[in-house]
Amino acid sequence: MEKKRDGGDQMGMFFDGVVEAMPVFAKELVAGGVAGGIAKTVVAPLERIKILFQTRRAEFQSIGLFGSFQKIARTEGVMGFYRGNGASVARIIPYAALHYMAYEQYRRWIILTFPDMGRGPVLDLVAGSFAGGTAVLFTHPLDLVRTKLAYQIVGSAKLNAKAVLQNENIYKGIIDCFSMTYKEAGIRGLYRGVAPSLYGIFPYAGLKFYIYEDMKRHVPAEHKNSIVVKLVCGSVAGLLGQTFTYPLDVVRRQMQVQRHLPSNSAEIKGTIETLVMIAQKQGWKQLFSGLSINYLKGAGNLNVKGSIN
Repeated sequence: MEKKRDGGDQMGMFFDGVVEAMPVFAKELVAGGVAGGIAKTVVAPLERIKILFQTRRAEFQSIGLFGSFQKIARTEGVMGFYRGNGASVARIIPYAALHYMAYEQYRRWIILTFPDMGRGPVLDLVAGSFAGGTAVLFTHPLDLVRTKLAYQIVGSAKLNAKAVLQNENIYKGIIDCFSMTYKEAGIRGLYRGVAPSLYGIFPYAGLKFYIYEDMKRHVPAEHKNSIVVKLVCGSVAGLLGQTFTYPLDVVRRQMQVQRHLPSNSAEIKGTIETLVMIAQKQGWKQLFSGLSINYLKGAGNLNVKGSIN
């Protein structure tokens, strides 16, 4: 018994030493990754339903949010609410690490190349947007896998429910989805839908930055440094920024699952063509399908700097 206890103490001391030896950035990255993973898991059921709404999954088009909750629970069980969440969580740390490192590099390059720009918030906005684009490019395949896994509906054996899929690939997990997607369409297949993400970064960051600064200007001087005020301003600015750029998110999701759409669906090509096609054939309201779920997720999934999810 004593030996087991001593072994446990030694293991604990070893991990404490590893943590102490880590640079501050690495500690923040791990802590942020754990916190982000928990936050994404908490809102995963809402995110799954949002993806099903965005991609016009036939079984979920007219039953609403609560009806969708009931249908998933009935046909797929509790785990159905978390389909694809693993890929979403796996993307957090590489995205954050790439964003942080690229931000510092872009910031340094801009300062050296355009010394007249100064070191104010505009510099942070431009460097942050470029860094976000770089992080998106490197982690987009995980986002695509997340969407594909969330889009498929597989019956639960425990509930004796039959799979709803017809003539579709059933992905067994993240690796299987990567492998099958690569075999079907190569590297281009793994980057389907990346363009709308990149197009949305600058307008999203710009709108959020403008709204955030404008709201802060109306805050009394004695409250400007309040954490609560900054959180509220950042959350409202983020939600409004997401609202204006949300159609690009719908375009991205539909492009990602193009190969799984019904055979009578119009062929999806580029970003603009897809945007026009959705507005013409599915109605302009479809461009904002699932947006209310973003509002439900609220401030918990947003911060002052933010990113497109």
